[in-house]
Amino acid sequence: MINVGIIIGSTRPGRNGEAVARWIHDLATGRDDASFEIVDLEDFHLPLLDEALPPAMGHYANAHTRAWADTIASFDAYVFVTPEYNHSTSGALKNAIDFLYAEWNNKAAAFVGYGSAGGVRAVEHLRLIMGELQVADVRTQIALSLATDFENFQVLAPAAHHAEAVSVMLDELLAWGGALKALRETWQAEGTPGAAESRPDADMAPPAAAGR
Repeated sequence: MINVGIIIGSTRPGRNGEAVARWIHDLATGRDDASFEIVDLEDFHLPLLDEALPPAMGHYANAHTRAWADTIASFDAYVFVTPEYNHSTSGALKNAIDFLYAEWNNKAAAFVGYGSAGGVRAVEHLRLIMGELQVADVRTQIALSLATDFENFQVLAPAAHHAEAVSVMLDELLAWGGALKALRETWQAEGTPGAAESRPDADMAPPAAAGR
């Protein structure tokens, strides 16, 4: 079974992201090929990144980081639900992503954006970030417009065609998530280091110089 985390990428009061994530969850739970869980950044109370060592070293000093790491490590794939702020994703989501490294590696990701332009520029930024984290991002994405998919810009009322696109997106996500899960399990059985474990700039760099 593939485990998928649907990550709410906004902590803003009055956010639309929670309704969007629950809509995705409702559509997804009719499937029998994966399990889906909503992950709310608000539940983790992450401060601005406060770990002294680079996340690629995997040594987390703070309890909030370890709780976040355990949650993210438990999934095989992710659906990022993101608003668009100033042509990018939210600061809260970027900060949460930056806390970790290996927990993201060799997983799969899909994206649901929302905003005045459907969140497409936020998703493009996230795709760049996923590449650095060794995450396979799928092509199909959902772009919800505040003008046409929300009533009064606040009440989610997605156009009917989005449901079919969500199904296609999840098909792609689970195909990649399943393949990468099998790869990780093979590496583990063979004792073969994964890409994250052999990354020289992470493990060999002095902590004081490692990208602060």
